[in-house]
Amino acid sequence: MNYENINIDEVIKRINELAKKSKEEGLNDIEKAEQQKLRRIYIDNIKGSLKAHLENIELKKKN
Repeated sequence: MNYENINIDEVIKRINELAKKSKEEGLNDIEKAEQQKLRRIYIDNIKGSLKAHLENIELKKKN
C-alpha cells in the first residue's frame, strides 16, 4: 500500500479494520507490519498537529 498521500481518515479506518481482524482471527506478518506503519503515520500526524498548534499560541502579558 502506498502511504505517501494517504488521508488520515483512511489511516484510521485501516487501523480499525486491522484491529478488528486481529481480535477475530489474527494478523499475518505483512498485516502486522502494515498496522505498525499506519500507527506510526497516525502518531506522527497527531504530533505534527500538536506542534503546529503550540507554535501558533501567543502569550499575552497581564496588565
